Amino acid sequence: MAQMPPIPDRSEWPLGRAEQLEPLVRRVLAPNPSPYTFTGTQTYLVGAGSDVAVIDPGPYGMDHVVGSESQGHLEAILAAVGDAKVTAIVCTHTHRDHSPASRPLAQATGAPIIGCAPLTMEDDGPRADAAFDADYRPDRILADGERICGDGWTIEAVATPGHTSNHLCYSVVESGALFTGDHVMGWSTSVVSPPDGDMAAYMASLQKLHDRDDRVLYPAHGPQIDNPRQLVRGMLGHRRQRERQILRLLEDGGPHAIPEFVAAMYKGLDPRLHGAAGRSVLAHLLDLERQGRVRVEDETWMIPA
Repeated sequence: MAQMPPIPDRSEWPLGRAEQLEPLVRRVLAPNPSPYTFTGTQTYLVGAGSDVAVIDPGPYGMDHVVGSESQGHLEAILAAVGDAKVTAIVCTHTHRDHSPASRPLAQATGAPIIGCAPLTMEDDGPRADAAFDADYRPDRILADGERICGDGWTIEAVATPGHTSNHLCYSVVESGALFTGDHVMGWSTSVVSPPDGDMAAYMASLQKLHDRDDRVLYPAHGPQIDNPRQLVRGMLGHRRQRERQILRLLEDGGPHAIPEFVAAMYKGLDPRLHGAAGRSVLAHLLDLERQGRVRVEDETWMIPA
């Protein structure tokens, strides 16, 4: 996780209208910028013919995106859909900045909610918007490699657990685009927050994307990624470097508690992101514990004797 860059001027990230990114893909930005969502959650529309799929319809009724703002984003999605039929409402995962608007959108269009599995659990992480959407109820769950089709487009599910256990990416078969949700983002690394977030699964999912040949990645937050393999390779290297950093701190400095790791590893980090950094450190430590390389005693981590 890096220092959060300034949120760009809104003229570069307009609200309330769809931006054409390529012939089959448009983007509508939700009004929920934050230190964790950057400019906000990006909803994507796939299709240029008689029907479309809507990917990650976004937040609805959250504490900081309520009333007219939530309704405004829903209206912007419906305006972008226009006269087309919504064939599928597709969610990458069920954090509350991604899936809640699937329900009012389904009510407005009659479209089924398709994609990731439901997941409800307690979340003591630092993000109120990242709590799980307890009311998410998909009409159909997609397995890895399963497809949905429309007029001139085909979307294939790519299972990418790690950020959450139910996370899916989606490829557009016709264009080589991949929608990466929160798994890969161009502006920051993803938070991996136990107990549901799993670092070993996240690394395996990163390797899975690295081995693909996608042309472009469209994340839920931040700019598109035009060099997918290069970026993902860097992300893998970054996570391995963090693991080595943890082991060096324990070998050279003795036992550490998580706040001590964060202070040593994330110098200069925006204080608003310290909690998220601590969750990712914990994810690394739990992975190393499974490997037998560290152990914990009274919330203090150390190298086994």
